[in-house]
Amino acid sequence: MEPRRLDILRAIVDEYVSTQEPVGSKSIADRRGLGISPATIRNEMAVLEDEGLITQPHTSAGRIPTDLGYRVFVDQLATVKPLSNAERRAIETFLEGALDLDDVVLRTVRLLADVTKQVAVVQYPSMIKSRARHVELVAVTSSRLMLILITDAGRVEQRVIDFMKDLSEIFLTTLRTQLNNAVVGQRLPEVAERLNSLLDTYGPNDRRDVGLVIATLIEMALEKPEEKVVLAGTANLARFREDFSAQIHPILESLEEQVVLLRLLGDVTDTVKVRIGHEQSEKKLQQTSLVTVGYGAESSPLGALGVIGPTRMDYAGSIAAVSAVARYVGRYLGESQ
Repeated sequence: MEPRRLDILRAIVDEYVSTQEPVGSKSIADRRGLGISPATIRNEMAVLEDEGLITQPHTSAGRIPTDLGYRVFVDQLATVKPLSNAERRAIETFLEGALDLDDVVLRTVRLLADVTKQVAVVQYPSMIKSRARHVELVAVTSSRLMLILITDAGRVEQRVIDFMKDLSEIFLTTLRTQLNNAVVGQRLPEVAERLNSLLDTYGPNDRRDVGLVIATLIEMALEKPEEKVVLAGTANLARFREDFSAQIHPILESLEEQVVLLRLLGDVTDTVKVRIGHEQSEKKLQQTSLVTVGYGAESSPLGALGVIGPTRMDYAGSIAAVSAVARYVGRYLGESQ
């Protein structure tokens, strides 16, 4: 697109996001300092309208961006809007004192909703993509054992195992060390192979007990618990009621369904992705836009987070906030290993 035409499209998007009023050529000429006359701006706006990038909602009104116009605007964003000092401080400190993974997720989703004034969604780290960080054996009684698996994402799984005989402290200490040497740093789907070879090192007296522990640990590692997504800020949609031509209820209904939210976050990478209007696969959400990114390991994110709002969204600000929060969550999970 010609630079001048792109400047006019940016002006229309910025003005409409800010004022929610259709934007006219005189407004652009007066406020944007582009150095071109209202007549030239009108001519360029006619071209933009022919290309399907802007539309005229009412006769003799100004223009508003279409979904395609927003897409071109987002794709051409040269810079991401810098965070304010207050936003930056909030993001830098929001995980201070976090108690566990649940606390991290809840703090993250509330912060995102507060900073962006949109609906925030955060997916729990996936067990399948996680690595084993530590295995712990805790004697509940002399013949009852609690087996604990901790992942690099801070997720904790535990099982209680009953044995036919008492277990010695030496046995538990040795087995704990061997289990950790075998699985720490390994992806959970790869744990079974490492553990099966460990069983072969034990004699007949301990083989049954060790086999029970190993079988339970493999089950914990390979189990696929239901993935969870947490939501916050749905009340923010009420601020944008006029942006939705239909009722807001179908949008809220979709956001209540975990399977819908998981689909929205299902193909994230460590690069921010923006879906605008009709680019959304979920029909009820096609009057909204979605900004998402993965967090955790760069090559294979452990989970995802993002914001949902009207297509008249502050895309630059939302991209900046989502990127910064994902970066801090990933760093926190890495440092807490």
